Amino acid sequence: MATMISPLRRATQVAADRTAVVCGSVSLTYGEMAQRCRRLVGALHGLGVHAGDRVAIVAPNCHRYLEVYQSIPGAGMVLVPLNQRHSDAELRYALEDSGTKVLFAGRPVADVPACVERVVSLDGAYEALLASATPVAAFPDEVAEEDLAGLFYTGGTTGTAKGVMLTHRNLVANAMHMQLCWPFSPETVWLVAAPLFHLAGSIAVLSTVWNAGRHVILPAFDPAAALDLVEREQVTATLVVPSMLAAMNEEQHARPRAVSSLRLLSFGGAPSATETLRRAHEVFPGASLLHLYGATETAPIATALPGVERFLDAPQARSCGQPAVGVDVDVRRDDGSSCDVGEVGEVAVRGPNVMGAYWNKPDQTAAVLRDGWYHTGDLGYTDEHAFVYLVDRAKDMIVSGGENVYSTEVEDVLYRHPAVLEAAVFAVPDDRWGEAVHAVVVPRPSVSVSEEELLAHCRAAIAAYKVPKAVELRAEPLPKSGAGKTLKRELRAPFWAGRETMVSGA
Repeated sequence: MATMISPLRRATQVAADRTAVVCGSVSLTYGEMAQRCRRLVGALHGLGVHAGDRVAIVAPNCHRYLEVYQSIPGAGMVLVPLNQRHSDAELRYALEDSGTKVLFAGRPVADVPACVERVVSLDGAYEALLASATPVAAFPDEVAEEDLAGLFYTGGTTGTAKGVMLTHRNLVANAMHMQLCWPFSPETVWLVAAPLFHLAGSIAVLSTVWNAGRHVILPAFDPAAALDLVEREQVTATLVVPSMLAAMNEEQHARPRAVSSLRLLSFGGAPSATETLRRAHEVFPGASLLHLYGATETAPIATALPGVERFLDAPQARSCGQPAVGVDVDVRRDDGSSCDVGEVGEVAVRGPNVMGAYWNKPDQTAAVLRDGWYHTGDLGYTDEHAFVYLVDRAKDMIVSGGENVYSTEVEDVLYRHPAVLEAAVFAVPDDRWGEAVHAVVVPRPSVSVSEEELLAHCRAAIAAYKVPKAVELRAEPLPKSGAGKTLKRELRAPFWAGRETMVSGA
């Protein structure tokens, strides 16, 4: 039986003197990290926190976050990682909804709810708490695989936040699946670039620890700082979301670093344009590209496409890969039957990584967990070799004059234009067609491009009904969630103001 603390137990046994984490000027061995984790649990016991109690953290990436991430569930408590870019009101909702007892805070949070008995600042207060604590002798053996390990709140891009209940089994299974996607070893140096509150940031924590590899922590994403760390720390692997990948491409192209140590450049969290991947292969030629697709509810890996660089001129480049080893993936019709090859339906996932439920939300749970399958809300199809092709989030599909338009297809075309740095396509209301295709584009710096030029570029590549009715050019970056996903709802909102619903809104 393996739980969230199993990787640290092994790393401490086999490599206590190896470096576990580098975070700024701080460097800790596995022995030192394990001792700090035991002190943290002793401190929480002193605060009256015990098995089953919820402990939240809202903070930038740091070595302390890794300690909290492993220690809380390792001691049988429940971890609640929160998006540090959320408003105080959003944070208060998650804290109250989860019944959080202690909050570790790397930023101020106003008016915390009454259930929070103690707020510990992640600076001097955290270190003082550890220094005064009596460490537990060991992590408890009675923690079980089916015990709740964490509540991971969704809500970056769609709807009201829900607490995804992930067990030890879910997260450990995902760590196994990650290691089947890419070989981890003691020589692995993993750059934590995506935020740790998101599963894109923590996706390889357990896999890296299990193999006594080394974490290099990037507190907040910046492409220049990320590449500086790759060069200085000889980083071998990382995972980013597509907007981060595009920014790293631009920075490396403009100001190249020595990045030959980088062997794996994985990405996920949103569809990525083929041209972004082509540019990544150009500026990081020694790195294998790995596309991972999943959701918070799947802990998160559902499909994998290793060696994307081999498929850049093939249809598979537009896919998110095949079902990951250990995971079942199916594309289903509304009646629950499996779609034929090439038929668009809803992507469904089954496996040991799939969540148990949404916290205190039985109706929402029943809506997505049916017959043992998690229904993702993503629309896609498969080919004859089970490669999965996502065509859109169901809520991002545009229905114009009775024709379905998938925004990712239009975005992919826009990204092929050399002047396009960022693009987002979504539905706006149209009196004649019901919905019209609208695009917002951020051009590359110092590159001139007109709306008509971009429209002509689209007309040459896709059917007329898919071409945007308008292209809005913006100088500022597109709005992003804390996990780096483009917030289309913010771009849509002005067009749907005053209407009762946003038909394709998210």
